[in-house]
Amino acid sequence: MEAARGDSGPHIAELIATHVIDVPGFPQDGIVFKDLSPLFADGPAFREVTDAVVDHYGGAFDVVAGIEARGFLLAAAVAYSTGVGVVPVRKAGKLPRQTHSASYALEYGTATLEVQADAFVAGHRVLVIDDVLATGGTAEATLSLVERAGGTLAGFTVLLELEFLGARHRLADRPVHALLTV
Repeated sequence: MEAARGDSGPHIAELIATHVIDVPGFPQDGIVFKDLSPLFADGPAFREVTDAVVDHYGGAFDVVAGIEARGFLLAAAVAYSTGVGVVPVRKAGKLPRQTHSASYALEYGTATLEVQADAFVAGHRVLVIDDVLATGGTAEATLSLVERAGGTLAGFTVLLELEFLGARHRLADRPVHALLTV
């Protein structure tokens, strides 16, 4: 069996790997959903993963943006741990006031994300967090939204990267930090 690997080392990668449940056929046939709910439910494991993200960036960000929905969980924990704010990147129609929006293709359809137009102070360094990096569509849309809303990208972190889908190539000019790569 191959050792778990990720950008924060084999221990964190293995910790996440042991907390992922594959769910075939969700949200549709042909997709294998990577359920990270067991990781979020395990307090010590969730703390260790949060600390790994904080350690990786060493405070080199001013605010954390979490991508709906599971990205909210880790983003809020990282923001709390470092004493910075957290900004939600939501599905279309969920945010009040003026927003920026970006539509994108994902492996089983299309979607639109939004962020409030005044979410970031000009020049603030924004750490973007999501649970899974698959094709890179969600990431690409979110990173462009951060910049359109005035933020400067400090980094992009995911718990799990599905390497075989090639998202790093799609995001080649962006800093990607994946705690587990499969």
